[in-house]
Amino acid sequence: MILEVATLDVRPGQQDAFEAAFRRASGIIAGMPGYVSHQLQRCLERPDRYVLLVNWRTLEDHTVGFRGSPGYQEWKALLHHFYDPFPTVEHYTTVLHGGAI
Repeated sequence: MILEVATLDVRPGQQDAFEAAFRRASGIIAGMPGYVSHQLQRCLERPDRYVLLVNWRTLEDHTVGFRGSPGYQEWKALLHHFYDPFPTVEHYTTVLHGGAI
């Protein structure tokens, strides 16, 4: 499994509209082959910054499957106009997994 981490800077004053659009877009990503789970987190210090965390079975499930799908075009139409600048997206693999003490 891999973790996609996207830093999303939303245009000031657009947070509520972005979050509403993201709720609609969540169904698109959740229906993709290889999708495992996702979270959208808002930054406490910068309320116009979010981080999107998506777990995928493989890197290709995201970079080829999702990005090459018709659903991605709908995702882009719903969300991409909110971003300034365009998001940074990176992929990670687990090195260590901890739990509560």
